[in-house]
Amino acid sequence: MKNTILKKLNDIRQQAFMELDVISDLEAAQNFKNKYLSRKGIVQSMLQEMKSLDANDRPLVGKDLNELKGELQDSIASKIENISKNILEEKISTNRIDITLPGRIVKPGYRHPICQTTEKVVEVFTDMGFSIYEGPDIESDYYNFEALNFSQDHPARDMQDTFYVEGGKVLRTHTSPVQIRVMEKHSPPIAMIAPGAVYRSDSDVSHSPMFYQVEGLLVDNNITFADLKGVLSIFCHKIFGQALKVRFRPSFFPFTEPSAEVDISCVICQGSGCRVCKNTGWLEILGCGMVDPDVFKAVKYNPKQVSGFAFGMGIDRIAMLLYGINDIRLFYENDLRFLEQF
Repeated sequence: MKNTILKKLNDIRQQAFMELDVISDLEAAQNFKNKYLSRKGIVQSMLQEMKSLDANDRPLVGKDLNELKGELQDSIASKIENISKNILEEKISTNRIDITLPGRIVKPGYRHPICQTTEKVVEVFTDMGFSIYEGPDIESDYYNFEALNFSQDHPARDMQDTFYVEGGKVLRTHTSPVQIRVMEKHSPPIAMIAPGAVYRSDSDVSHSPMFYQVEGLLVDNNITFADLKGVLSIFCHKIFGQALKVRFRPSFFPFTEPSAEVDISCVICQGSGCRVCKNTGWLEILGCGMVDPDVFKAVKYNPKQVSGFAFGMGIDRIAMLLYGINDIRLFYENDLRFLEQF
C-alpha cells in the first residue's frame, strides 16, 4: 500500500511539472493552483488516502507528500512572477513615455459670474445688518403659495409655470418660502435675505428653467415704505454705482401691499435709450412691497403691531447687467471660453 501511494505521488509530480512547463498566462496558472493545491485539489486528496496506511508508513509518505506540495507551491509562484514580469515589460515596451514631450497644461478654475454676483449682493445686505437664511429646494404648496397669499386660481400655480413633483410638492418658484419659515420660528425684529436656486418652466435667451434669486425681508415696529426705498436705493447704488438713477413704479404681488417694481437707469446707455432698455432709458431690476397683513396672519404675527417690507431679485439678471451678457444660457453651458473672462 505504501509503495502504491509513493508511486502515485511520483506520477502526480511528473504530470504536474509537465503541465507547469506549458503554462504561459495568469489564467492557466490559476487553474493549475486550483487543480493541484486547492482544498479540493489533487494534493489534498492524497491526504485522505494516507489514512489507510499503517502508522509506521505514514511519516515516510507524509514527508514525500509535503515535499511535493512545497515544490508545486514554489514552482507555480515562480511561474506567476515570471508571467507578471513579462506582462509588465510588454506594457512598458509598447507604451513608452516620451520624456521630451511638453507637459500637459492644467487650466485653472474660475469664479462663476453667478457666484461672484451673489457674493456682491449678499455683502451689500449683510453690511446693512441682514442675516442669511436658506431653505429646501422642494417645497410644499403651503410654503410656496398658500402662506404667501397666492389664490387657488393664481396663474403661478399652473403646470406650465411650476414644476410639480410627487406628493403634491413643487420645485420652489422663489425663495420667499424661506421668509415664512423664518417668521414661524422667530419673533420680530427680523432682517433676513434668502439667496438660492429657484425653478420655473421657462427657457429662452432671457429665461432659464433654473436660476438664482435673493429674497429679503425686514419686519419690526413702524417699518414704512420710506425704509424700503432707503434700503433698496442703497443696494442699487452699491451694486451699479452712485451715479445711477432709481425709481419705484406701482405694481402688484400677492404677498405685498402696496407693491412696487424698482427700475434703474440703463447701465448700457446711461439712460439715453438703447435696444437693451427698449429705448426707455430704464431697466426693471427687482420687485418689492410692504408685507401683506394676510402673510403676517399666516405666521401668527399681529399686523396691527408689526409691519415690514419684502423684496426679491434675480441674480442672473443682475449679473447680465453687470457684465454685459445678452444670453442667460451662457451661464449654464460651462464653456471655459466664457467663464475665463471672469
